[in-house]
Amino acid sequence: MRTKSYTLGEISLITKRPKTTVYFHIKNVPPTRKLLRKLKDIKTDSIKGKGPLKGKSLLGYKYKEFNQWTPSLVNLVAHTLFDGAIRREGVLYYNRSQALIDNFKNIMSLIYDGKPKIYNSKNGVTRIAYHNVELSVFLKNKSEQLIIDILKLPVNFQREFLRAFFDDEGSVDFRPYDKKRRIKGYQHNTNVLNLISKLLKNFGVDSCVYGRFNEVIITKKENIKQFAKEINFSKGLKINGQRSNSVWKRSFEKRSILSNLLDSYQS
Repeated sequence: MRTKSYTLGEISLITKRPKTTVYFHIKNVPPTRKLLRKLKDIKTDSIKGKGPLKGKSLLGYKYKEFNQWTPSLVNLVAHTLFDGAIRREGVLYYNRSQALIDNFKNIMSLIYDGKPKIYNSKNGVTRIAYHNVELSVFLKNKSEQLIIDILKLPVNFQREFLRAFFDDEGSVDFRPYDKKRRIKGYQHNTNVLNLISKLLKNFGVDSCVYGRFNEVIITKKENIKQFAKEINFSKGLKINGQRSNSVWKRSFEKRSILSNLLDSYQS
């Protein structure tokens, strides 16, 4: 079809395949002169307001661009930075927590009317995928902008960024018999860990970044108490009690473990 001067959108519409799939097969096929003229005409029509609306998929899905951050949008884009991914084939999010999967889907529905494809793995992790080229490009740019903007945004926006990070990457290390009381967050990018530490400071929470282990760690009663008050974990988010190295051997909510940790200071 590409050699017959069909555009990416036209091939996608005819084959009923996502543009990301079509692009993979045609990316190395040089455009014909006729196709180049067609693309030029489409661009001209778009400038004149005669072309398809920006952000509208030929398969009927569309996304809403936004120029202003809201707490919910910060939370959504932050999740793509942690347990999510923005790739050529679309926007992905991985988690074993149904609460977090539902949260991602609900916020995404505010800016995109397409339904995600859902993949369930044998290890209990759910992957949801939004296959839309334009959406991927848009959110990729927004994720890069969020890293720049977040320190300048209001504290309630920063709270959503931190909660997304600790929901995706955080854990409560509470082993009373070993006197272990701390909150940990993992991230391979040390720059992001340093950013998290700075944001925590805005909420009165001191932390340490350990680049060797790719972790930010919160210790001491006053810091953990302040974290629980200002950030905490989302309701319904549970640990994986089925893991072989699980301390609890049961899938408790992270908020409950954190509460027990704080109560242990009284005993």
